[in-house]
Amino acid sequence: MKHYDVLVVGAGPAGLSAAHAAAEHGARVVIVDDNPQAGGQIWRGGPELQADARAQQLWQALRQSGRMVFLPQTRVLYSPAPGELKVQTPHASDTLHYEKLILATGARERLLPFPGWTLPGVTGAGGLQALAKGGYPLEGKRVVVAGSGPLLLASAATLRARGAHIVAIVEQASTAALLGFAVGLLATPSRLAQALQLKGQLRGVPYLRDSYVQSAHGDGMLQSVQVQRGGVPDMENLQCDYLACGYGLLPNVELAQALDCATVTRDGQTVVSVDQWQQTSVAGVYCAGEGTGVGGVDLALAEGRIAALAALGRTEQMRQALAERARWRQFAGRLQRAFALRPEVRTLAGDDTIVCRCEDVCHSELRSHTTWRSAKLQTRCGMGPCQGRICGGATEILYGWRPDAVRLPISPTRIASIID
Repeated sequence: MKHYDVLVVGAGPAGLSAAHAAAEHGARVVIVDDNPQAGGQIWRGGPELQADARAQQLWQALRQSGRMVFLPQTRVLYSPAPGELKVQTPHASDTLHYEKLILATGARERLLPFPGWTLPGVTGAGGLQALAKGGYPLEGKRVVVAGSGPLLLASAATLRARGAHIVAIVEQASTAALLGFAVGLLATPSRLAQALQLKGQLRGVPYLRDSYVQSAHGDGMLQSVQVQRGGVPDMENLQCDYLACGYGLLPNVELAQALDCATVTRDGQTVVSVDQWQQTSVAGVYCAGEGTGVGGVDLALAEGRIAALAALGRTEQMRQALAERARWRQFAGRLQRAFALRPEVRTLAGDDTIVCRCEDVCHSELRSHTTWRSAKLQTRCGMGPCQGRICGGATEILYGWRPDAVRLPISPTRIASIID
């Protein structure tokens, strides 16, 4: 029987921070992640290879502790009983037993439908960045990076470093909102330094504020995008090979919901509800990082440490982490306000625009329904392989729907794994 003091789901910054704090205080820890390497989306490629020294330090300390087991390429399927998680690797399945559980499941991109968004060559901003980090060839390719949020700058910098030609960065936030956010960076010098570094890496790249992609066009493959710029009546046509487009992030809350953890709506997002110690509504289950609200790596690190110390009853040792959490929550609030979605991007889909890509369900078929459940029953929207992870975020913006249940198993599963 595989039994651990603390089971951490997710090997990103929040998960590694939690695991490190737990191991540091003598707990036997297991980290489960469905990627082949630790690091999550922010430290993709392995923490030991990151420029961020904190990633290297956490990973090295964990490996040297002798109290951590890392299970890569391992997906959580469901919970057979309290204190247990059924997991699946590429070759087998297993049941992990734990005393305390820390969910650090991160977030995914919010993709919004617009005419042409299903053309080959249209990807998520973070998605193309991840492909580039994994070795996808982009040398000499023309890329438009569009949507909203600081992720656009980070993605563009990565793509440019891999040899792509960044045609333009198209940001939907207004100039006033961006100026306000920039001034607010004075309160977080590390973020200001990061912004200045990105600005240097993207020197010469057009940055189109108060603008958004209206449509994408091409004959079988993406060839151009139409961009609507604020205050300009005519749209601008940009020739490109790729469009990397993302409108912020959505917390991954499916596992928490499957465990009956309460969720709340905050800043237009469904997040896991936690108390001051990062504990969810379920005893012994904690949540840290983007699952409690998108706030970036610094907030994730603080929340991960708080969750682990609380799980071990070491609340007297988290004073510094609590101060860090308060500081970075203020930053997260400024982030949400500055990059709130403008009304125009919520109404780009035409009647024949596909909203559910898995099941080829169009906007005209969905807008007559009043709930997520009704749409699923009548159109199969959200019932494909992604289980609503893509169209769920879109339908929330388009129609105000929220999924009312989580289908088990959480991840695609081999029948043999369930039988075992």
